Amino acid sequence: MSIDFFKRLSMMVMLVLLQALVLNHIHVFDCATPLLYILIVLQFSTAQQRWSALLWSFTTGLLMDIFSNTPGVAAASMTFIGFMQPAILRMFLSKESIEAESTPSLKELGWLKFFSYTFIITFIYCLLFCTLEAFSFFNIVIWAESVCGSTIITLLMLIAIEKIRE
Repeated sequence: MSIDFFKRLSMMVMLVLLQALVLNHIHVFDCATPLLYILIVLQFSTAQQRWSALLWSFTTGLLMDIFSNTPGVAAASMTFIGFMQPAILRMFLSKESIEAESTPSLKELGWLKFFSYTFIITFIYCLLFCTLEAFSFFNIVIWAESVCGSTIITLLMLIAIEKIRE
């Protein structure tokens, strides 16, 4: 077992507990909920093996489903963005960075690329999560407010965390 495994495990436990105990009870304008646990997926490096990324993503989503009473919604959404993350990250990295096994960060990517990378992952996650949670487009206005609001509040919190880590 490497130190990276224990760092990722402790971060996953901390984010799941923070989400379950605090952030799930925050509903800005009754529609936007911050979903910080996607930080796990955002920090996969280019060297992360595909099966490992999917396993970490699924496990985090499953734990969130257990604590949030959302049967399969978070697990499916997290697994999907865990699958898409390497392709999205490669859009913003140079060939040298991909070969050098870089981890996405504000310092590594720069402001615009990091913001774009984080926005795409966050938007895809919120879109899939809110769609699966609502499981219909009956009230499309509430659905759109949830997707946009959750994306914005999650994105702002993720950027703030990254700025602090910098």
